[in-house]
Amino acid sequence: MEWSASNGMRLTDMTPGRSVVVLALCAVAGSAVELSLRPAPGLLLTPLAVSVGALLLAFRLHLRNQANQAVHQHQMAQASALQMATIEALALAIDARAQAAQPQLRRERVLAGALGEALGLSPAEVEGVRTAALLHDVGHLAVPEQILTKRGPLTQEERAKMRVHAEIGAEIIANVPFPYPVASLVRSHHERWDGTGYPAGLRGSEIPLGARILAVVDGFAALTSDRAFHGAMPAEDAVDVLWTEAGTALDPAVVARFVELLPTLGADEVAADPVRDDGALGAAGDEPGGSRRDPGAALADIAGAGKELHALYEIAETIGSSLGVTESMNAIATTLRALIPFTTCVLFLRDTANNLVRCRFAVGLGEAAFQGLVFGDTAGLVGRSIAERACATGGPPAAGGADPAMAIGELRSALVAPLVVGDAVIGALALYHASPGYFNDDHRRLARRVSDQIAAVIYNSLVFERTQEESVTDPLTGLPNTRFLFPHLSRELARAKRLASPVAVLVLDLDNLKYINDNFGHSVGDRALCAVAAVLRGAIRPYDICVRYGGDEFIVLLSECGADQAEAKRIELQRAVDTLPFSVGEAVRVKLAISIGAAVFPDDGDTYDLLLSHADGRMYRDKASRKRAALAVNSR
Repeated sequence: MEWSASNGMRLTDMTPGRSVVVLALCAVAGSAVELSLRPAPGLLLTPLAVSVGALLLAFRLHLRNQANQAVHQHQMAQASALQMATIEALALAIDARAQAAQPQLRRERVLAGALGEALGLSPAEVEGVRTAALLHDVGHLAVPEQILTKRGPLTQEERAKMRVHAEIGAEIIANVPFPYPVASLVRSHHERWDGTGYPAGLRGSEIPLGARILAVVDGFAALTSDRAFHGAMPAEDAVDVLWTEAGTALDPAVVARFVELLPTLGADEVAADPVRDDGALGAAGDEPGGSRRDPGAALADIAGAGKELHALYEIAETIGSSLGVTESMNAIATTLRALIPFTTCVLFLRDTANNLVRCRFAVGLGEAAFQGLVFGDTAGLVGRSIAERACATGGPPAAGGADPAMAIGELRSALVAPLVVGDAVIGALALYHASPGYFNDDHRRLARRVSDQIAAVIYNSLVFERTQEESVTDPLTGLPNTRFLFPHLSRELARAKRLASPVAVLVLDLDNLKYINDNFGHSVGDRALCAVAAVLRGAIRPYDICVRYGGDEFIVLLSECGADQAEAKRIELQRAVDTLPFSVGEAVRVKLAISIGAAVFPDDGDTYDLLLSHADGRMYRDKASRKRAALAVNSR
């Protein structure tokens, strides 16, 4: 008898029984045995030999079937992992668009799966929860980015637009033939336990358990990650919030199980996520040339595009706001920092009459040194940017310092964008960084893109400040007017009451303005008012105010000034005006004089009406006294 195996082994001159034993050992050892029964000449096969041969053949077929099943299961596992990796890539891209933290999405998937298992869901249901954890916000594709990334509270209209994402996400998922429930979980993950959620207003157990799991996990992830509208919260504080919401927004039983489970799930579970660990899938991302781009870079590009659009939207919003330059620049700097990181942000405004640029706003490292900085509008990067009407980048100045701004602090690189409105360059926005060579071509592109809108904001702010100043300023003398006086006086009296300190109010009247107007004309009278205003402004402390009350009257407000000090100041002001030289033409000199009455808080009253009334009465008594004195002198 001769037996042969596919591995080349030949069994000859053996009895059938011995051959069977050898072949069985080969099969158990894993040899690829294919039987070929060729009896020796003149030898007949026994029934036992035929039976053993058939048995070995069946055993070999069984081994081959098992191998095929293993290959099939491996292929199925790879396909499932590939499907999940594709889903995750899509979910990460959507979250990147909303500028959400990328690791949180993976952690949500792990937490949701673990919580589903702990609550007794079937393996298919757990897989559905894990998939829904990745895709629950796919409906954000239908929400404008300025709403997704808005820092402040949403308006009613914006909230309505945001709420459509649950239904739209479910409609998108419904078209994907998942072998486990996903769409219903996506649709219901914003339903609330008390029935006040959306989109269907489901209550309690009407909400699918998987959706209740998502609500808890997603809420925890949102609280513990940085978002556009809030910073990350410590996990302990986030758990306290979950307990607060249990029974209203969240299922109390799910919250309790989640809190119990949370300490057992650390960062290791996220790192061990099978979607991230499959080496075969990693190779699929390789590019033809053998290079492989970091997936995080692509997500950063998506997030960067969203930030760029959001920054433009926020700056555009500032255009319509009635804000001064400082308020506008604070808002712009906050928005711009997310788009172009900087160490210091400075606004320079151009003084075309004197060919200068002046620092109007600075925030960041060395900001105090920038305050009051003035230099020629052709100097350094700022001057070059203004002259060329183009963005300019550079580093520290050479020895001797050609750029006054770059000589400040530890700043090592700069990016300057001109601010152009119409045909005029109103100034420049300068961004500085402590790292040398920090700003690149993409930063220049972004600066060019936002500079026009920033210029419009700053121009509007300057117009607003000028209008606001003109509304509270007397156009003739440049002093504050009554529109400024009464709010300021109210604040000063409130402060004096709080600190129990005195305040003096002086009412002043130019004695002979009518005589000047009647004899020399109103233009000379206006000059006389301006001359007196200049004397009064120069004779009071920087934190006191002098107001043109109307016609020939002025009011001086003196903080922390009692009756004796007020009387001394009254005499000082009268003497200053008495000695003021004032001429009409070359030959005629006119003597100017003022009458003054004073009242002091709290001795003469605790409201500005009472104080002004007392001071006005005393002013007229002073005027009458001065007239009598003048007549007495003239009669001698």
